[in-house]
Amino acid sequence: MDNKEKPVVCVGMSGGVDSSAAAMLLKEQGFDVVGLYMRLWKEKDSGQRDSAAREEADARRVAEELGIRFKVIDVRRDFKRAIVDYFLSEYENGRTPNPCVRCNREIKFGILFGKAMELGADYFATGHYARIKKYTEIDDEGKRREIFRLLRARDTQKDQSYFLYNLDQKILRKTIFPLGEFTKLQVRELAREKKLSVHDKSDSQEVCFISDKYYGEFLRRMKVKMHPGEIVDEDGQVLGQHQGLPLYTIGQRRDIRIGGTGPYFVIGIDYKRNRLIVYRSTVHKKLFSRRFSLSEVNWTADKPDEFPLGVKVKTRYRMEGVAAKVDKEKGRYVVTLSKKSRAVMPGQSAVFYRRDYVLGGGVIDKISE
Repeated sequence: MDNKEKPVVCVGMSGGVDSSAAAMLLKEQGFDVVGLYMRLWKEKDSGQRDSAAREEADARRVAEELGIRFKVIDVRRDFKRAIVDYFLSEYENGRTPNPCVRCNREIKFGILFGKAMELGADYFATGHYARIKKYTEIDDEGKRREIFRLLRARDTQKDQSYFLYNLDQKILRKTIFPLGEFTKLQVRELAREKKLSVHDKSDSQEVCFISDKYYGEFLRRMKVKMHPGEIVDEDGQVLGQHQGLPLYTIGQRRDIRIGGTGPYFVIGIDYKRNRLIVYRSTVHKKLFSRRFSLSEVNWTADKPDEFPLGVKVKTRYRMEGVAAKVDKEKGRYVVTLSKKSRAVMPGQSAVFYRRDYVLGGGVIDKISE
């Protein structure tokens, strides 16, 4: 890229309204914009490959409408290894994966970010609903330094900061989130006003590589090991048969096939005896947890010097933050919530907030109470 009259920004474009609007806003702000479309792994014979071709065509058409350069980056092999295989392995081992968090870390802000830098871009951008703010701080020696903080989006209903806690200073200083100050409604209106062809396109599904509404069918097709076994209540009384423990998570109601009574909810998964433990209420004590350890912890800025650290924690994307303390015990980070939270699941992410700031987060490992 030899046009340095304007700062160059590479934008991850998916063919949807959000990434298209992000590219549009950056061009209006005076950037030399390059659209990067990722070819992702798609399941054979699922109809997804035709859908992917349409998405690529939509992204290319928007680039033409905006008059920006457009490049296709093939990450199918890396996506299959880092995201799909991880997803399958987590379920096979009794954990609940978070593929969107992993994709942001490994693919969007891993491979795609790196490709943008290789191409000579000054910045990388996406259509995420989040914000980045630069602050100048004075260290203990009186030296000034820049700190880039990750913040929640203005539109709290669309905020995606939960999925971005793995970003660090190296990435944040080179990243732009053009939609962070807008609501989704405003973004659609801007796209309509500028006559972008995708302005009324519906939002994409949550897990982009699964065409089914229920992930269990995908697991079956991908040959995840399934061993039918007993469904029991908390006293061990046999109530029925499950089709394979990877099909269930704590708190789940779906696919518990016990005729005549119910509804039942999963309160435990016993892999040693291949048993699914259920209860006829959503308020059983085993559905709630308040203390757990973390692995793969990342801090978006400086690692805290003193513990315990008072924060608010989200263990699911849509939940409200719960007041908590993060501490270090025997070299591991441990979170203690101020009140018990429902369906805290190993494999999911716990993200730390202080007001609108994302301090960091990690993967829930072991639940101790």
